[in-house]
Amino acid sequence: ARNDCSITPLTPSPSPRVEVRPRMACPFSVVIAIDFGTTSSGYAFSFTQDSEAIHMMKRWEGGDPGVANQKSPTCLLLTPDLRFHSFGFAARDFYHDLDPEEARHWLYFDKFKMRIHSTSDLTMETELEAVNGQKVRAIDVFAHALRFFREHALKEVKDQSSSVLEGDEIRWVITVPAVWRQPAKQFMREAAYLAGLVSPDCPEQLLIALEPEAASIYCRKLRLHQVIDLSMQPITNGLELDVSRPFDSSFRQGDRYVVADCGGGTVDLTVHQIEQPQGTLKELYKASGGPYGAVGVDLAFEAMLCQIFGEDFIQSFKAKRPAAWVDLMIAFEARKRTASPGRTNALNISLPFSFIDYYKRHRGQSVEAALRRSNMNIVKWSSQGMLRLTQEAMNELFQPTISKIVKHIEELMAKPEVRGVRFLFLVGGFAESPMLQKAVQKALGRTCRIIIPHDVGLTILKGAVLFGLDPTVVRVRRCPLTYGVGVLNRFVEGRHPRDKLLIKDGREWCTDILDRFVSVDQSVALGEVVRRSYTPARLGQRKIIINIYCTATDDVTYISDPGVRKCGTITLDLPERLPPPGAVGGAGAGTPERREIRATMQFGDTEIKVTAVDVMSNRSVRASIDFLSN
Repeated sequence: ARNDCSITPLTPSPSPRVEVRPRMACPFSVVIAIDFGTTSSGYAFSFTQDSEAIHMMKRWEGGDPGVANQKSPTCLLLTPDLRFHSFGFAARDFYHDLDPEEARHWLYFDKFKMRIHSTSDLTMETELEAVNGQKVRAIDVFAHALRFFREHALKEVKDQSSSVLEGDEIRWVITVPAVWRQPAKQFMREAAYLAGLVSPDCPEQLLIALEPEAASIYCRKLRLHQVIDLSMQPITNGLELDVSRPFDSSFRQGDRYVVADCGGGTVDLTVHQIEQPQGTLKELYKASGGPYGAVGVDLAFEAMLCQIFGEDFIQSFKAKRPAAWVDLMIAFEARKRTASPGRTNALNISLPFSFIDYYKRHRGQSVEAALRRSNMNIVKWSSQGMLRLTQEAMNELFQPTISKIVKHIEELMAKPEVRGVRFLFLVGGFAESPMLQKAVQKALGRTCRIIIPHDVGLTILKGAVLFGLDPTVVRVRRCPLTYGVGVLNRFVEGRHPRDKLLIKDGREWCTDILDRFVSVDQSVALGEVVRRSYTPARLGQRKIIINIYCTATDDVTYISDPGVRKCGTITLDLPERLPPPGAVGGAGAGTPERREIRATMQFGDTEIKVTAVDVMSNRSVRASIDFLSN
């Protein structure tokens, strides 16, 4: 049903935006942050009494050689009867050691977070496919992973804490990409409820943090010895760019900087300014980015294998020898990290024996012959059973992803709101790649200083803990979309189209007008609210359901305009009528008043929130906002 049937807005005219003081710092005694990444995940925590110390999770058993394992790979293994078995290295190793025949019945999930980014109509029923092709509800997969982190983190916090911790003393923080839309953020929250991190009755115990925002909160505290300044690297032609001022990073008030969070799945850009005098952060331009993470390089490698050995063979190999496939990708991952622009020697990737064997049986010829026949001059075969990727081959695998990242940062830097930015922080796991560092320095090193924190892969995790300790640190954000509802306005002949005319109680109304709550890229301060009043269409109505519409532009008039889509609903549960205070007689005394429900929406947080009150009785009304059941 469209809005105008079930409700009548009392105030279609926009109410002034009001500032409500943000809630004060937390009554929590510990903050635990989970950085749930595409390729790797981890947690960290801090006690509010000693908030300077951020405890990183212990190193994982079974880590990879040659890689610092402060985080765990985001892999989940479920038993054939869909019970949780293991997560991270343990899941990978156990799955790998299963007999191939048996492995077909187990459900292994890897890099599954990207599906949430790419699904346009995400719901609680959206499914994920395991390596063996079996499907499971995505929300269950995420809940299993979060439950694993909950148990691990709680055990470690208890080891470090002298006092006994109650569940409500913990504030949980889960990170998501800033470019994620509301449904995906809500999905993470629902998964956390399902995993038992917090109860849906205490939503404020869980914060959703935006990854680049968390990184920014951490970066602004950095000192010179904690960063690598790419512009300080020697420049070959002897022309020194402005290096007169050492990076004293205790930023000056008013400094503006860009954080590029380059992760496994997404690249996320945020522009912040440090506000005086309190040092809070203000977002200068809406978050932008896209699916240009390091996974793109893996996909390019897979495509290269398909080109050499045939797509049908690769698909069949993945299905029949899943563990060996995982092995091959791990081998590539380790080499991918060492790829750098200056290398002259080739990178060797050992092909699993079962790959060589399976190819011979499947195709009746050797892997070496396939390579020769494919005319791929940039990939060679070494007699030790290895693929030798030349520097050209590595460049070709990295190029498409890296150029998308550079292009995106360049486009952002050209925006008027972003001009004059002095620093660009590269953070996230992919920022460790010398290939990416070099490309960014080459393209942007002349316009701003490019800074890389030392523990670049843990920046987001540490920042997420800081965010949990003080969520009011980001004081102003930009709206990613225009949000509003459809309302009736008085019909104006000549201005409104005839097909929008509705005659109600003898009056002429124009339907479908978009009543904006906020506009795309509008600055919204924390605690700033939008208020609207609604009245039920019928006496005795128990619920008001209001459809929310969104659009990426701001030049729309009607909810039926192109580019406008219904993206969620607000539900207001109406309590039984109470007689107004001082009324004589029963509930029905006097004439039945038109009831007014005032809804208050907050857009300045990382999630959209709504509360409501019954104006006459001043009782709060259960109000919920849902972006997942569309």
